[in-house]
Amino acid sequence: MKGLPSSLYQSQVDRRLFLRSAVATIALPSLEAFSEDSVGEKGSQARNFVAIGAYLGWHQNAFYPAEAGSGYSMPRTLEPISDYRDQFTVFSGLDHRAPNGHKAWINFLSGKAPGTYSLDQQVADRIGGESRFASIELATGVGEGAKTMSFTKQGVGLPTIMRPSVLYRRLFVSQAERERAEYLIESGKSSLDSVLEDAKRFQAGLPKRDREKLNEYFDSFRAVEKRMDRQLSSLDDPVPETGYQLPSYDPITPNLQMEAGRIMYDLMVLALDSGSTRVLSLFLDGLGQVFSINGEVLKAGYHALSHHGNDPEMIEDLIAIERAHIDCFAGFLKQLSEKRNPQGKSLLDDTVILLGTGMGDASRHSNANLPTLVAGGGFQHGRHVAVDRAKPDAPLLGDLYLTLMNRLGIEQENFSNATRNLNQVFS
Repeated sequence: MKGLPSSLYQSQVDRRLFLRSAVATIALPSLEAFSEDSVGEKGSQARNFVAIGAYLGWHQNAFYPAEAGSGYSMPRTLEPISDYRDQFTVFSGLDHRAPNGHKAWINFLSGKAPGTYSLDQQVADRIGGESRFASIELATGVGEGAKTMSFTKQGVGLPTIMRPSVLYRRLFVSQAERERAEYLIESGKSSLDSVLEDAKRFQAGLPKRDREKLNEYFDSFRAVEKRMDRQLSSLDDPVPETGYQLPSYDPITPNLQMEAGRIMYDLMVLALDSGSTRVLSLFLDGLGQVFSINGEVLKAGYHALSHHGNDPEMIEDLIAIERAHIDCFAGFLKQLSEKRNPQGKSLLDDTVILLGTGMGDASRHSNANLPTLVAGGGFQHGRHVAVDRAKPDAPLLGDLYLTLMNRLGIEQENFSNATRNLNQVFS
């Protein structure tokens, strides 16, 4: 197009447009005026992959529907996403036949041998090279010790980004101006201010639908910055008195897990919408943090509640935490469903989302029967697929992973100990 601002440039890696200044590099969403054929793998029906894993699992009785098939009664934990029941599928009875115990939790994306080549990295190695970041690994509520659920082909665990402000700077700020960006966030200003004039000139030459999409994108961008500003200003707030001795390793971040999670989800949407990455993982850690849900301080820490021993009151508090996680996830689904690519396809349909865990029952340290949910990706959703894992020919969780990879255009014959797929059951 003629008359483009000098700060506008196109990446040769991902064929996307950016506005660049000395302070920030703002990736732009896909626009009709610059649309090209999909650069995904041949035959792919979705472009992006997101994996979300809960370290302490999901309480099975509140996660699994009582009925199989469609028309099931929404289980308590999933009620916050009930408006999107036609956009997700629940799976029960699937696992990797992996060892038990917390140390084996990392079987979630790795399969039967925990800590081996993870699903997200296998996907990233196939499609991640088409974006600025092959993959981005995130975490919230991180406690003692570094944890990860993403492993390279060589079995090397990848570090996670734990603070939204760090992810923001990585996505949108030039390396040389990180201190300046921190100042912008804390002062309430926007990184968009530095490219505003160029953005206005660029928009003026675009079709009406592209101008509307850019306005929507910039509004979302500013909203995330404002939420980050509120989070940064809250870090010095006093911690509520609960009668529980908080861990000494950073008591603020774990207790602000839900607040950090919401902002992480906002930034994940921006990262996908701008094409900055096509592969994201979000690790939901859990240890001693005591949450306040709906103004009520829970009776014990997250980890203690997961070891409930079937105590009804502890289970109620655990479900309250897990519902809060799903409530954050609901906002993610809402944003993805509302955003459209130049062809009119929603970002949710363009993104395969896996939400699950490597811990089937934390109270017993069992890694069998892993609660699993798949959203988006253009699949036929709205069902509870109940697998009888006691049958000799029962499919594995890795078989589902093969189907997810196939939806992303990746043809693969095996994943860990799985050698089939669930294409006939889930398509």
